Amino acid sequence: MFKLKIDIATLFPRMFEGPLDESILKRARQKGLLEIAIHQLRDYAEDKHRVTDDRPFGGGPGMVMRVEPIVRCVESLKAADSWVILLSPRGAPLRQATLTRLAQRPHLILLCGHYEGVDERARELVVDEEISIGDYVLTNGALPAMVLVDGVARLVPGVLGDAESATEESFSDGLLEYPQYTRPAEFRGRKAPEVLLSGNHEEIARWRKEQSRRLTRERRPDLGK
Repeated sequence: MFKLKIDIATLFPRMFEGPLDESILKRARQKGLLEIAIHQLRDYAEDKHRVTDDRPFGGGPGMVMRVEPIVRCVESLKAADSWVILLSPRGAPLRQATLTRLAQRPHLILLCGHYEGVDERARELVVDEEISIGDYVLTNGALPAMVLVDGVARLVPGVLGDAESATEESFSDGLLEYPQYTRPAEFRGRKAPEVLLSGNHEEIARWRKEQSRRLTRERRPDLGK
């Protein structure tokens, strides 16, 4: 049985207490399909004050995460099959294809940035890949790490109840997902499409593909580029 192990290095471990213990992630951990450990970066600082940041060389606003605690933490966790990811605004955009690729790795180490970023030497020494969840800036990398964990975990075999769920969602084939309907068949004069009630699976599949293409053209034309 494949199990995905994820280690998360952060200055704010308590931010992860709720999201990782609910819904699909909770069930995946209970099934033994997903193992998650949170590590306080301050524990890897050598001074008595557990300092993990300092002023940037060359001046400028804010603080920069120091290289030593990051490298010590990652090196203590890293194995031969580990893949280290820094959550950073300057990273490559997170895509469904990225999640699919990462879900095939047995061990991920997620490094949550903070302040004005991390010392560049930490990137050079221990980081394999930088990922961004969007063109905006957040307080720290904890929320992006949660997004990545959720997206990757649901692609691990056995995590979702229906194996087809992950393959028919938005972005799985470069298109947005088609509209979904359930009971009642009519509500306040709005009816579910007749084709979905027809039982004709070939026609249903054709309708769904057409709707996915229409929605993608209208809402995310960039996906077709």
